[in-house]
Amino acid sequence: MNGRNESVTMEHISIKNICKKYGQGESSVKALDNVSLEIAKGEVCVILGPSGSGKSTLLNMIGGLDRVDSGTITVDGMEITSLNKKQLTDYRREKLGMVFQVYNLIPELNVIENVRVVKDITKEPLDEKELLHVLGLEKHMMHFPSELSGGQQQRCSIARALVKNPALLLCDELTGALDSASARDVLRVLQTINEQYHTTIIMITHDERIAGMADVLVRIKDGRIVECTSKEKLKVEELGI
Repeated sequence: MNGRNESVTMEHISIKNICKKYGQGESSVKALDNVSLEIAKGEVCVILGPSGSGKSTLLNMIGGLDRVDSGTITVDGMEITSLNKKQLTDYRREKLGMVFQVYNLIPELNVIENVRVVKDITKEPLDEKELLHVLGLEKHMMHFPSELSGGQQQRCSIARALVKNPALLLCDELTGALDSASARDVLRVLQTINEQYHTTIIMITHDERIAGMADVLVRIKDGRIVECTSKEKLKVEELGI
């Protein structure tokens, strides 16, 4: 399967001094407090933090789903914090794949139809049948979401995000609702995608074991980055999941 042209400009995410506050006055909460982060093309970045630490807010900012109060986010040379609503929609369609803990599959469509819904609005999509083969879903292409296990539904949602051939894949607590076997399967898929397509992946999680997959490990607490470490990543089989 062919991914993006390797001669393109290096994908790079640059986050500089972003702040986000919710609420007003004494009841206001700083969700992000002067956060800065750099991620290079093809890296796997795992963001760890407890509930309420700001990790989901940070992912939503990178995904253009929420606005920063101050600071900048640049993705592949594009400052997304200055884009208008339509430009942000184009950015999400052309640059991003997003996968959430809630699968958001369309129950009336089978697996391949769920993937094609996104492929049909994409400029340079991957081949959906080949992608489903890579994800171990080739025997389930005609099955409906209700006929799939949780792990299979998660892999279908990953296929739907990846069929766009995105430069950047954002993952929100992918394994939180999965048993250990399904979690390993999903993480192996992400490992394969990163190795095969050099897709930049940002994962947020509360599971310390997943930190082993990271090229860049970020810990966030009370809206601030308290650790940012470059490391040698492990294979899924070495994570102890």
